[in-house]
Amino acid sequence: MTTPHPLAERLPAVYLEDGFTQRFLVALDEVLAPVFTALDGFAGYLDPGIAPEDFLEWLAHWVALDVGEGRPLAQRRALVARAVELHRWRGTRRGLAEHVALLTGGDVEVRDSGGCTSTDRPGSALADDPPRVHVRVRVARPGDVDRPRLAAAIADAVPAHVAVELEVVGE
Repeated sequence: MTTPHPLAERLPAVYLEDGFTQRFLVALDEVLAPVFTALDGFAGYLDPGIAPEDFLEWLAHWVALDVGEGRPLAQRRALVARAVELHRWRGTRRGLAEHVALLTGGDVEVRDSGGCTSTDRPGSALADDPPRVHVRVRVARPGDVDRPRLAAAIADAVPAHVAVELEVVGE
């Protein structure tokens, strides 16, 4: 079996005529060939567009993104590829809208209650109206959207005290 990186070719001339050394290195070539092949293609492992599917989950962890099981491969690749940009805008209407658009493929409108309250008396109530975010998603087939999963993803993207309202409508 010929390998792309035969070890015997890298030896000094004195070892090229030794039969035992040649046979020994051929055995090592078979063991090391997959390692060299993986290293040669390492850049492909780091590109979410072409990385092997099982490595994509690891890439998602590198960029602190939970892509979740059951999502289509193309959607997971897009999420990982855009993760840094999504983190840059995390906590903003723009960031939430882009994240939901990647999850649904729909047109997203985000409205939040906005505002900020404070008090100089410890233990007193902060606001009569609790903060909330309303997300409207327009998709071609609203029935195909996993609403509980989408609502959970939105809840993960907003502060814990913010209530989430999700509306999925047809185009």
